[in-house]
Amino acid sequence: MKLSWLDARSLGEAKEAILQEALHYRLEGIVADDPADFADLPPTVTKVLFPQGKPLPAEFGDASVVIVDPAGHGITPAELACKHPEVEFGRFVEIIDAPTLEDACESARTEKWSVLLFRDPTKIPLEIVIAAAARATGSMITVAKDVEEAEIIFGVLEHGSDGVMMAPKAVGDAAHLKAAATADVPDLNLVELEVRHTEHIGMGERACVDTCTYFREDEGILVGSHSKGMILCVSETHPLPYMPTRPFRVNAGAIHSYTLSKDERTNYLSELKAGSKVLAVDIKGQTRLVTVGRVKIESRPLISIDAVAPNGQQVNLILQDDWHVRVLGPGGVVLNSTELKPGDKVLGFLPSEDRHVGYPIDEFCLEK
Repeated sequence: MKLSWLDARSLGEAKEAILQEALHYRLEGIVADDPADFADLPPTVTKVLFPQGKPLPAEFGDASVVIVDPAGHGITPAELACKHPEVEFGRFVEIIDAPTLEDACESARTEKWSVLLFRDPTKIPLEIVIAAAARATGSMITVAKDVEEAEIIFGVLEHGSDGVMMAPKAVGDAAHLKAAATADVPDLNLVELEVRHTEHIGMGERACVDTCTYFREDEGILVGSHSKGMILCVSETHPLPYMPTRPFRVNAGAIHSYTLSKDERTNYLSELKAGSKVLAVDIKGQTRLVTVGRVKIESRPLISIDAVAPNGQQVNLILQDDWHVRVLGPGGVVLNSTELKPGDKVLGFLPSEDRHVGYPIDEFCLEK
């Protein structure tokens, strides 16, 4: 789990509202430079004392974590831990050059907590620290100037920093920080669908979704004509005659089709564009968000595939009518769409709710 710490040390008039927002969205830590600021905070939040540029107080009050700057405070976390075994201690490092980068690596390898401030805009130093601390048991908290940078920090080297500390500029930033920290998407329960009928239905527009990610051979995106039933369309990772593989692409379906993105939302294939997010899904239902780099919409012959779920629910998918367009079956079997026949099994997903502008909603909706 990624940690989100709200830096409350320099909040202005909106401090109370921002703190209430942080508590409501269950940010893991509140950072203050005075132990008195922890008085009204609930026990569920980590109280982080960080008197940056100020002397350490004689008493730490309700603080559960204390961050020190050995150069400024004249004492190390290890020395403080001997005197105050009931409190966890960490080290602050500001990275401005090669020696301070090495200090950050050493802190991340050895300290219970490391709070790191990188002055240069490049994320290369952060990559180096993450790699240096790959086997460490402590937690690394990186300072972010805004939510956009927090999102980047969480994804550096695929692992990202263990947490982000951010000083909010306005009400709403705490919620956005928490959302960035919990960007992982839940896995899905896929089902086996039985093909009942296929039909060549003439010309129409289909969308190829090109992503900024290499898909695995057992991975694709879920696509369907209806919001409550989708089929797993495989990427072009498998060899084809006459053309090279394109492991970043899913020849996904007709432009009206739904696919899944983040926050359980659906998108029409036609509205995807560079920068959009879609849900990559493998045959076990494991998921990850991937970024769209391009969507190619072209007129092609189309084929309609009707399938049924074990509960009797009908599922439809309209694809380009061509042998090289494929879906996935149980066990990762790759099935050419034009060779599907009644009785064949394909993998699918059955969302439980209808949709309004892509969001799940519990209301009456009849799709045909």
